[in-house]
Amino acid sequence: MSIGTNWARHYEYTAGALHAPRTVNELRGIVAAAPRIRALGTRHSFNDLADSAELVTLEGLEPSILVDAESETVSFSAGVRYGDLAAELERAGWALRNMASLPHISVGGAVATGTHGSGDRNGTLARAVSGIELVTADGDLVEFSPVDDEFDGAVVALGALGVVTRLTLDIEPSYLVRQDVYSGLAWPRLIENYAAITSRAYSVSIFTDWSDDSRTTVWLKTRMDERMPPGEVYGARPLPAEVGLAEGSASSTTQQGGVPGPWNERLPHFKMGFTPSNGDELQTEYLVPRHHAVAALEAVRALRGRITPHLHVTELRKLNDGKRVNDVEDVVGVGQKVQVEITKIDDRGKLSLSPVVAESDALAETADAIESSQIEA
Repeated sequence: MSIGTNWARHYEYTAGALHAPRTVNELRGIVAAAPRIRALGTRHSFNDLADSAELVTLEGLEPSILVDAESETVSFSAGVRYGDLAAELERAGWALRNMASLPHISVGGAVATGTHGSGDRNGTLARAVSGIELVTADGDLVEFSPVDDEFDGAVVALGALGVVTRLTLDIEPSYLVRQDVYSGLAWPRLIENYAAITSRAYSVSIFTDWSDDSRTTVWLKTRMDERMPPGEVYGARPLPAEVGLAEGSASSTTQQGGVPGPWNERLPHFKMGFTPSNGDELQTEYLVPRHHAVAALEAVRALRGRITPHLHVTELRKLNDGKRVNDVEDVVGVGQKVQVEITKIDDRGKLSLSPVVAESDALAETADAIESSQIEA
């Protein structure tokens, strides 16, 4: 029996069995009996990391999405896809702080692999996790929370500790986002103003094939409760019509043109109901410390003659480490003076604060993601 291929259709799974339990107890028995087994998510993997002698999918488990308004958290089965979870949260008036480009991926798989979105103040998707439940190799069901020393390692574990069955994420009140796409950013202006461009909105992506200026676009995703986007981005002008990505149709991408909409319909690049990205592709990603970002861009651009002919597109993004603070006294003490920026005041008067740090300190806390994603197979 063939298990099939990954999403990009270039890797065929070699596992001899694909289990689909209907309950957690059934899953525990399957895991305990298997000599070697891994969880199979939504197949958005470009190597054999997700393959094993046996595979198990959580698609048969009840989603069981439970919102706790008092603790501002949501818990659910780890096999739930981000798009489905986000839609349920939006209906209830809640939101996630960030999402990845694709809403089609499972939350459990995205968290375990350190998947990220973009944004100066946004950490990886794993930073929203405040609880995790998993089945170990011997079938035991264990839980981890932020008070456990092993918590961070259990969240981004690449499936090494067992099969994650349930997750709890931090949430916040729902918000609106607009998306604006700018074209014609000249490479000298991008290099000179890279830090300013990538911090200009709540979430920023730069798409390029490394060739000429006309094929470099800037995507600004702006929260409607924050400052509005500019008329132009260092010479790049807003596009009058919506565009696609990776040679795909604009009908598959989330709405552009500055039209406000729910967070879950703007933060991802692609719509839930369409085939994400190009499909026939390989993806590669490099994380570069902020102080090396410009040098890295210049080095890759020097290779454009060898890269561009084989490339659908490259995405440049920025993210923060988003470290969780379990005890405020670990960070700041009574009487200590700190400078903060008020980033948001919600309808209930709750303040969101961001520390203002020196550039030298900020360098250690942020990284740039160069996603040479969508390299043709």
